[in-house]
Amino acid sequence: MASKQSRLHVPKAPARPGDAPDFSYLPLSPAGAMPRPDANARVADTVPLASGLVRVLDDNHEAQGPWDPHLDAKELQVGLRHMLLTRIFDERMQRVQRQGKISFYVKSTGEEAVSVAQAMALQPGDMLFPSYRNQGLFIVRGLNLTDLMSQCLSNTRDMCKGRQLPVMYHSSTDKLFSISGNLGTQYPQAVGWAMASAIKGEGHVAAAWIGDGTTAEADFHHAVTFASVYQAPVLLNVVNNQYAISTFQAFAGGESQTCAARGPGYVFAGLRVDGNVFLAVHAATQWAAERARAGAGPTLMELVTYRASAHSTSDDPARYRPKDEWEAFPLGDPIERLKQYLIANGDWSDARHESLEAELTEHVATCWKEATSYGMLNEGPFLDASLMFEDIFKDMPEHLKRQRDEWRREKESG
Repeated sequence: MASKQSRLHVPKAPARPGDAPDFSYLPLSPAGAMPRPDANARVADTVPLASGLVRVLDDNHEAQGPWDPHLDAKELQVGLRHMLLTRIFDERMQRVQRQGKISFYVKSTGEEAVSVAQAMALQPGDMLFPSYRNQGLFIVRGLNLTDLMSQCLSNTRDMCKGRQLPVMYHSSTDKLFSISGNLGTQYPQAVGWAMASAIKGEGHVAAAWIGDGTTAEADFHHAVTFASVYQAPVLLNVVNNQYAISTFQAFAGGESQTCAARGPGYVFAGLRVDGNVFLAVHAATQWAAERARAGAGPTLMELVTYRASAHSTSDDPARYRPKDEWEAFPLGDPIERLKQYLIANGDWSDARHESLEAELTEHVATCWKEATSYGMLNEGPFLDASLMFEDIFKDMPEHLKRQRDEWRREKESG
C-alpha cells in the first residue's frame, strides 16, 4: 500500500485586508465559568485554566464567578484614570512622531488593562521587566510623563542619556527594568532576578512581559526551563494581541494550543485570562503573585487582547489585516468595559468620564510643553556628547579619560 506524501503545514491568518473580521479561531469561556483553585494548588489542577479563559464581566457589565476580585469603586476609578491617561499619552506621542518631533513610537491602544491592572495588583517591591508596549506600568508606578516624553525626545532630561531608542524607558528606583528592543531578553532576566530574590529571602516576585510572537524565541524556552527547575517566584506574561508585527499569532505556535498551555508543558501553572477586563487581569495577577510568594512556583499567564493600532510608527496594519478588525474583537475595549461596569454600579457617569478625559488631555499637553523646554530632536539644547564615555565602567579607566579629554579639546578648538 502506497504511503501518503508528507505535507508542510503553513498557518494562515483568519482574515486578510478586504475580508470580514473572523475571530472564530479564538476559544472563549462564559464569564464566571472558570474555577479558581487555591493559589497553592498542584500544577495538574491548573491545567483547565490554561485552555479556558478566565473572564469576570458578562455582556451586561456584571461581574460573575469566583475570579471577581471585589475591588472597591475608588480603586477601580484610579485604574480607569491610569488607563485613560495611557491612551491619551499614546495619542499625543503618535501625533508628535507624525510631525517629525520624535523618531519612533509604539502605542498600547487596546492593551491598557494588561499593564495598569497588573501593576496595581503587584507590590511596590516587585521587580517589573516590561516590553515596549507596557507604558501603563510606568504610569501606575508614578513616573512623570515629562520624563517619559524627554526620553522619546532624547533631550537634556533623557533618562537614557541619548543611548536608547524612544520608548525604551527605565527606572531603578521604581523597580522598572530597562526596556530592550531585542525581544525576549526580559524573560531570562526576570527569572534570574526572581531566583536571586528567593535566595536572599526577600519575598518579592518578578514579572515580565512579551508578545505572542516572542514565545517562538530561544530566550522564552531558556527562561521557562530555569523558572520550572528552580521554581522561581516569577510571573511570565504573554500578551497575546493576535499579531507579532505583521505575522498572525499562529506562526508562533498559537494555532493548535494556547500560549498558556506551555506552562503545564514545562510543569508549572498556566493561566489564560481576558486581557481586556481590568477585574480579570487584576484577580489573575494577584493569584499568580500569591502563588509565587508562597513558594508554589511560577505562572505563565496568557493575556488575550488585541493590538488596536499599528505595531509601531514604522508599521501599516492595513496591509495584513482588515481595517475594522478592532471593532469586531469579541472581548471589547478595556477602557469602555471598565467604564460601563462602573456606570452600571452607579459609580461613574458619561459626564464624569468626559470631564476626566478633558483634564488628562490638558495634563498631557502641559507635560509635553515642559518636556520640549529641555530640548527637541532637531532643536537645542542638546545632550553633552561627552556622556558617551560615562556609565561603561564603575571607575573610568585612563584610556577613556584620555579619549574624553581629547574630544573636549577638539570641541573647544572648533
